[in-house]
Amino acid sequence: MSLSSTHLMLLALLLAVVVLAAALVGVAAGVLARIDGASYAAAVLRGGAAFAGSVALSLALLTFVLSA
Repeated sequence: MSLSSTHLMLLALLLAVVVLAAALVGVAAGVLARIDGASYAAAVLRGGAAFAGSVALSLALLTFVLSA
């Protein structure tokens, strides 16, 4: 199965959207953790975990949708 350049560009744009959305989720989680009284280190860890979880879930969903 060969992918045309249009499909590759679409995949690259979807990947960029996934990363940007996950970054927003991670920042929001870190800020909310800090407001809740967590230390800076704990807030960064929570933000990183939220980012990783968002990326994993988004890529799994994207893979499922594109393979169907």
